Amino acid sequence: MRRQLVTGLLVTVVLTVLCGIAYPLAMTGLAQGIWGNRASGSFVSENGRVVGSSLIGQAFTLKNGAPDPRYFQPRPSAAGTGYDAMSSGGSNDGPLSKDLLTNVADRVKAYREFNRLSPSTSVPVDAVTASASGLDPDISVANAMDQAARVAAARNLPAAQVLALVHGHTDGRAYGILGEKTVNVLDLNLALDRTS
Repeated sequence: MRRQLVTGLLVTVVLTVLCGIAYPLAMTGLAQGIWGNRASGSFVSENGRVVGSSLIGQAFTLKNGAPDPRYFQPRPSAAGTGYDAMSSGGSNDGPLSKDLLTNVADRVKAYREFNRLSPSTSVPVDAVTASASGLDPDISVANAMDQAARVAAARNLPAAQVLALVHGHTDGRAYGILGEKTVNVLDLNLALDRTS
């Protein structure tokens, strides 16, 4: 019996050291060596201060919680109270969910009003639906283009200048073939702040 207890204890200690210490340290070192900044959270700094992460979306709101018209707005988030990395996840509403249909219809109406679009303007799907993680930092180019006129008016900038910023901050498709072109909202909004 004593031999089995000692063997069990030794196996527990060895596996704890291998799986709980050595393996995580090796993976952390490998990730830091290969991906560097991305493995550390892809923090974005402006004037020596961390203002966000290029991998996690964030809201751009006024003090009262309303969307700030001077900034491009990200897609909706179902993560906690919005872009809460500790509560990552989607709404889990299926395509036939009445809640989803109601929420999307409300968001379409609010999107058109906020961006001063006509009632017949089609709205990009990413503007009215949350991503699976609820943390998506990117929007579609179509979404950014719809918001450009509002941002230009709110900042008293020429629309052409804001559109040029959108085009200059458009990222290509992943690996050249996957998905669609996107715009990182934080990156674009920081560029806006630098111009005005």
